[in-house]
Amino acid sequence: MTQWTLLLLAGSSILGCQKTSEKESVTVDKPNVIYILVDDLGFGDLTTFTPSQQTLTTPNISKLASEGMKFTNHYAGNSVCGPSRATLLTGKHNGHNSVRGNHPDQVQLLGDDELTVAKVFQKAGYVTGNIGKWGVGHPPPVDDPKRKGFDYFYGYINMWHAHNAFPEFLYRNGEKEAIPENKLQLVDGKNPWAHKPEGCGVAGVAVKHSHKLFEADALKFISDNKKNPFFLYLALTAPHANNEKFPDGMEVESWGEYADKDWPDPEKGFAQNVRYIDNTIGSVMSHLKKEGIADNTLVIFASDNGPHGEGGHRVGFFDSNGELRGQKRDMYEGGVRIPMIAHWPNKVQAGTSTSLTSGFLDVLPTVCEITSQDVPSDVDGISFLPTLLGNSESQKKHNYLYWEFYEQGGKQAILKDNWKAVKLNVRDSKKPVKFELYNLNEDLSEKNDVAALYPEKVEMFEKLFQEAHVPFSVTSLFSDEENVEVAF
Repeated sequence: MTQWTLLLLAGSSILGCQKTSEKESVTVDKPNVIYILVDDLGFGDLTTFTPSQQTLTTPNISKLASEGMKFTNHYAGNSVCGPSRATLLTGKHNGHNSVRGNHPDQVQLLGDDELTVAKVFQKAGYVTGNIGKWGVGHPPPVDDPKRKGFDYFYGYINMWHAHNAFPEFLYRNGEKEAIPENKLQLVDGKNPWAHKPEGCGVAGVAVKHSHKLFEADALKFISDNKKNPFFLYLALTAPHANNEKFPDGMEVESWGEYADKDWPDPEKGFAQNVRYIDNTIGSVMSHLKKEGIADNTLVIFASDNGPHGEGGHRVGFFDSNGELRGQKRDMYEGGVRIPMIAHWPNKVQAGTSTSLTSGFLDVLPTVCEITSQDVPSDVDGISFLPTLLGNSESQKKHNYLYWEFYEQGGKQAILKDNWKAVKLNVRDSKKPVKFELYNLNEDLSEKNDVAALYPEKVEMFEKLFQEAHVPFSVTSLFSDEENVEVAF
């Protein structure tokens, strides 16, 4: 088996990761990597992170955690999917990357020349695949994941298309692939695409659920590439709602084991979506063992942001955010703190947990180290490979984490040590900007704003907000609905 040298003190490169020089290092096998990203799953939805969660049972995810390492202070790239995924792919926070919102009228893309996690793997000789939801662009020819470093793609490119769990088509390597068993309902006698982005809508005839298609394709990808090092980015759409089907937008083939529950239908659908996820985790792990590559495969499981309250589902029904305040679209912990598990036999110690403050922006530099390449100087993340390998004394730490979000008046947040600063109304010209400060060591639920008690910290955070935010070229995203330009 090939041995690669992993550098734990990275150099820099603007254009991309470069092979490391001969410095102090450790040696590990060149592993396959599977990154499983789910959509809108909350910290409180999983028993392994929130023991009080006894309604939604996820035995395969719990097993993954018991055999791997839980990250209890891990953060999404944003509180919504598009900018969160951009941070995951580029290693840059929202103040620096090129996708900063989920705006349907703006073509927000990663540039073809931008470094991505997939390109890092390609440079190291890996076969790369993205199955599921791309979510940071529009369909070909405008965008194509294959131009961003993926040798293979199957799924949704446009995030609004991904709302529909029973699509009429998906994309495979840049080409539409029909799913004739599914038929969309017409809207005012027209295809719903006349009103919304292509592929978006509600299935009148719902036969093939995309989650099942993605699971089957992922297992095939693993089998096809078991003799080569591979990177699989399996971006599942569950438990996201079909927002076009409100108030019953939790689309599943059936309620399954929850059919007889005295719950509203959307809650049965949400629970069944979580069951889909857990079953897929079990299928992937079993398949790796069947193919004889489980011991040389790093599997990472995470959610793209906090829990949603969409499609008729209510966050509080299953207590999806646990003790955390907020949900999807919030800058509070419930919107951005997410469950993350790393499973790597004989490398990651089983049954361990880390409180390291980390996030999506750290994935790219971690991949650089796994593939013995330097971390580019313009990346905001820090490799968490030392923590994975049990070398916490060598683990570098963030000065702070930063987020910005253009919707709902515009929001910003910074986490520095145990202090969390949140700014609201930063792009609303009709409302005063509100600054909030929380001590998470004493107030994890962010109930007590202590900004008035710590003016020196407020001043410090204001400087950090100015430092972190670089104005974005698509300035219309930072204007209000009346096209009033603001300074954000």
